[in-house]
Formats: sequence, C-alpha cells, structure tokens
Amino acid sequence: MKIIVPMAGRGSRLRPHTLTVPKPLVPVAGVPIVHRLVQDIARLLPSPVTEIAYVLGDPAYFGDDVVTALTELSSSLGAKTSIYRQDQPLGTGHAVMCAAPSLSGPAVVAYADTLIRADLTLDPKADSVIWVKKVKHPEQFGVVQLDKTGAINALVEKPSAFVSDLAVIGIYYFKEIGLLKEALEGVLDEGLTHGGEYQINDGILRMMQDGKRFVPGEVTAWMDCGNPKVTLETNAKMLTFLEAEGASLVGDVTLTNSTIIPPCAIADGVTLINSTVGPHVSIGAGTMVKDSTIENSIIQSNSTLEHATLKEAMIGNHVRFNGNFTHLSIGDYSVLE
Repeated sequence: MKIIVPMAGRGSRLRPHTLTVPKPLVPVAGVPIVHRLVQDIARLLPSPVTEIAYVLGDPAYFGDDVVTALTELSSSLGAKTSIYRQDQPLGTGHAVMCAAPSLSGPAVVAYADTLIRADLTLDPKADSVIWVKKVKHPEQFGVVQLDKTGAINALVEKPSAFVSDLAVIGIYYFKEIGLLKEALEGVLDEGLTHGGEYQINDGILRMMQDGKRFVPGEVTAWMDCGNPKVTLETNAKMLTFLEAEGASLVGDVTLTNSTIIPPCAIADGVTLINSTVGPHVSIGAGTMVKDSTIENSIIQSNSTLEHATLKEAMIGNHVRFNGNFTHLSIGDYSVLE
C-alpha cells in the first residue's frame, strides 16, 4: 500500500505560523499535522505501507529540514520516502500527477490539512473509496451523490440544491491508482481546468464513466486545520480523543507549584513554574511557562511565557512573551515584553 500526500500549499490562512513552518508541520496535540495524519492512516489500513510520496512546493520554503522530517516519518513506519515538487499551484489533480512515478498499485491519497477518526475498512468489491462526513450545511462543501445501490455516481461542488449531506474530506483509496493516473493524464492533455486549476474530481469522474465502482466510507470525526481558530478547536478535539484512547500525552516535565488539567500534550523538557495549564493545551519541547494560566492553546517549542493569562492562543517557536493578553496568534521568534 502507498500513501500519496499532496502538501505544496503555503497555508496562508494559518499565518503567521506558516511564514517559517509549512502548514503540515504545524503541531496539533503535540504532533505535526502531516505526521498525525499519515500515522493514523497507516495504523488503520489493512496492509503495511511500503511507500509514502510527498508532493512539496518551492524548495526555498519546503527545504532540506522538511525533507528530513518527512523521511524520518516514513522510516518510522517502515516505508520508502519519495519526494516530488509542485512548482505551480495548479490544483489537486495536478498535485497528484506530480507524483506520477509513484502512481501504481493500491494507494491512499490524503491531503495534509485535515485530521480524522475513522474505520478505514476497504470494500473488496470497490475500485475506490471516497471518505466522507455528514455535515449540516452541504451547500458549503463538495459532496457525493449516491445511486440506488449506495455507490457514488457523481461529485458535486457546493450544490445549490440538495444532493446529499455527505461531504468529501480529501482522503481517497484506489485499488489501482494507475487508473487515476491515466484519467488525469487525459484531463491535463485536454487542458480541462476550473479557474485555471486541474482537479482530482475530473479524473475520478472519468473513472466512473469507465464503469469503475466508487463507494463512500464515513469518518466519525473530521477536523480541519485551516486557520488559527479551527486549529485550536481541532487541537482540543484531538486531545480529547487521545486521552480517551489511553495515549501518553505528558512527557518529562519539571513542575514547580504548578497544575496540569488534562487533557494536555506537554513535551519533554517543558518547565512549569507557579502556573496552571489546561485543559486542551499543547506545549512543545523546551518551553518554560511561569506565573501563568493557560487553556485551550497551542504553544510550540523553546518559547518563554511569563505573566500570561491565555484562553485561545497559538504561539510559535522561540517566542518570548511577557504580558497580559488573552487572545493571541503570534509566529516564530516574536518578542512581546
């Protein structure tokens, strides 16, 4: 089994946190988004992952440190790493085709801006599975249309009239992804674009027209990481899931007159002095928190926070903060004193 991970976007809605760190490497519940996504998919699949192909953007932004981190991720799962580049933002279908040499055999395509809880059971009679989630406002999403047998016969983007309430979440399984490659080759050759972009949906629709059977797989939780507000919501949800699953979330922490209210993900080397942390707080390695109260927040590595009362904050790496704010979103190497 292969996993194809298109992740070339610059995550502009999550700035300033993505000015120096690619969005898929921003930590949620103590682990970078792409790491948690890939690990969860690999854990749920019925067969071992042999290769993970990452589609990255500009090497000046997705540099050697990113490649090293992704290679270590693949190695931890016993999988080969393949790195491809998408030089221009030409859409989801174009991103998949950037990994053309890896598009053969069974594979999962997963876009690295979402986290899930799901049963990834694969229907042996299906050529593909598209994972979906029931939503209250389907007109805001791309949704699947089902036929009388329960198979997918159409994909509809933001329907003005009701089609279904099953929104596509951006994770797909192909029994033979080479068929998607062939379909997308036709899309690219014909220059079939939407707003100047080639979409994976057009390849999928061609496979359906060729008689391939697509079925829905429903996830129990679909968590976005698109902007600071929803990323904090996802952090809280993921911490709650992990606590219920019995995960070990608190590392080797130095506590001085301090309290941790679970669930929290606190890395090794964190120092808490005269502080209360939690619930729903993630703190990266090497950070010190002193004389502070923090809840529902993400604080990355090697930062120092003093005299802080924070309720909905995202704070980057190597930040020095000394103040009295409650709602913050500040990036790496910031100083507020």
